[in-house]
Amino acid sequence: MDDSAAETIVAATTPRGEIALRERAHPDGSGSVVHELVVAGVFAMDSLDTSTETALAVEALTRTAAPGRVLVGGLGLGFTTWQVLKDKRVRQVDVVELEPDLVEWARLGLAPTLGLVARHPRVRVHAGDIAPVLRGAATPFGPWDLVLLDVDNGPSFLVHDANARIYSPDALRSAVDQLAPGGTLAIWAAQREPDLLTTLQPLGATEEILLEVEREGRTLTYALYLTRP
Repeated sequence: MDDSAAETIVAATTPRGEIALRERAHPDGSGSVVHELVVAGVFAMDSLDTSTETALAVEALTRTAAPGRVLVGGLGLGFTTWQVLKDKRVRQVDVVELEPDLVEWARLGLAPTLGLVARHPRVRVHAGDIAPVLRGAATPFGPWDLVLLDVDNGPSFLVHDANARIYSPDALRSAVDQLAPGGTLAIWAAQREPDLLTTLQPLGATEEILLEVEREGRTLTYALYLTRP
């Protein structure tokens, strides 16, 4: 990725560092643009390849018989939530995003998928910390049929150090307790997370799904972790 070619659309300084929405020309020369999200001053994601974010939703929805109510931890650029909304069984999606500025940019439609998600009648976007939500200690309240977590690059590559508490055994047990009968907890990671797999296995039937993505001449392996109590 050529950072020098990216233009900042909007940025904000938060207690956790800079957050910025940027865009650059698509490398295929089509004239379209790629949107990038910087969180805590570090490149977090872009819209060039969203296949793994989409897979998080698809794989979890496939394993959930009646995903009427869904919780998504982390707004990102909106691609996971947008994929969830393609499933007509889903009646309501609660999205919890830590950064109020990103929530506002979504409501302003500063990136296409963000705008679609924020304006969708089945979506409620909440600015707040996902950790107390997963404990049942803050709004929105469960139960949910499906809980999707995409707030980090995985527990060994945190966006914010404080997020480590989300992946503790007690926190993951609390997250599973927020599920309705037949529900699924699904977590996205930028690499294999053996310790996370070990922590999840006592909580229910757990799968590790590995996804290979070709990006900028490299083969990257992402991982999804799905638990059904």
